Amino acid sequence: MRNGTGALGLFEGFGVELEYMVVSRDSLKVLPVVDELLRDVAGAYVNEAEAGPLVWSNELVRHVVELKTNGPAPALPGIEGRFQSDIDRINGLLASRDAMLLPGGMHPFMDPARETHIWKRENKTIYNTYHRIFNCRTHGWANLQSVHLNLPFGDDDEFGRLHAAVRVVLPLLPVIAAGSPVMEGKVTGFHDTRLEVYRQNQKLVPSIAGQVIPEAVFTEDEYQEKILEPMYRDISRYDPKGVLGYEWLNSRGAIARFDRNTIEIRLLDIQEYPFADCAVAAFTVAMIRALTWEHLSSYAVQRNMDTAMLHELFLKTIRYGGSARVDTIPFLELFGWREGPCCAGDLMNHLYGVLRGDDADLRYYDGPLSLILSRGPLASRIIEALAADASRGSIMQVYRALAGCLYEGRPFLP
Repeated sequence: MRNGTGALGLFEGFGVELEYMVVSRDSLKVLPVVDELLRDVAGAYVNEAEAGPLVWSNELVRHVVELKTNGPAPALPGIEGRFQSDIDRINGLLASRDAMLLPGGMHPFMDPARETHIWKRENKTIYNTYHRIFNCRTHGWANLQSVHLNLPFGDDDEFGRLHAAVRVVLPLLPVIAAGSPVMEGKVTGFHDTRLEVYRQNQKLVPSIAGQVIPEAVFTEDEYQEKILEPMYRDISRYDPKGVLGYEWLNSRGAIARFDRNTIEIRLLDIQEYPFADCAVAAFTVAMIRALTWEHLSSYAVQRNMDTAMLHELFLKTIRYGGSARVDTIPFLELFGWREGPCCAGDLMNHLYGVLRGDDADLRYYDGPLSLILSRGPLASRIIEALAADASRGSIMQVYRALAGCLYEGRPFLP
């Protein structure tokens, strides 16, 4: 449905954003050249450049480029080809600088204190304000690459139903999307190190990220009162000119964008090639859709899920991935699981089996999803590849292989 302003209704469109780091082909050192890359395309220094069905844009730091759908796509199947085509084009443009794109949620060797270059072109006031307040030369700011998934809602009721479903799905997303087990040349012990550093990067103003899992609010007025207004009030102490006083300041794992009637999900690490990223997005959508339409559990039951409980599970999955223990029975029953406590990976396999038969998108992405559900997301396969030897040389070899997977559009199989 559409509301009076013509906004898309539930699951009528999908916005997908993929972030990649630019690195040296030889050393894998991060290269701050994204402003030059965008100038190559646009003919001038810009923050973003249209490239057919996609838009290329900057991020906070000059070594990360974002590719995003140019407006909402009507469906997910097929858009991976658009991303792969533009990745090929970007790698061609970067070749003259002996550079390339590197996938994965974090750079394995980056020293952000020395290697961070904050964006210095348009909108630099915003980035400089972030840096002044939070010191962006840290991993939680300068070394993280993600997939953002935007889902529309048409009115307040649709927002509430969508937000309720998104909240309960968020803790499970690292099970299928973790892709950052290495930082500073070491296997960290976390499947999703990106989210471990991300959740702490704005501790100076705790209301900005909250517990990462959003609070149980289900109307726009409630969201303004309990999430946005406290955040604006708290940041004003450090930002008296109000440079950051907008909805995008919110750093929870999913944020409401009432300026464009969407909820933006931020907990997905970038995988090794776009087909896998779009597959993970499709599984995420399938779970949220089934909950929103009350096929798995009622809206009333979803609304009652405790934020602290969801946060505790989130902390488990970012560390242990599919091995994380899920022992809260009411949470498991949300998804039709009746067999008692289990591993998160078993729950995700159960959900895939339940949803796949009626979801053509899941069947379209069956190849990458079957790999992820059997051998784990990118993080699990990186850990597997480094199990016998996690030396710098071996890490370099694995991440060169990941760059090859992105270049060739194929899965990483250790």
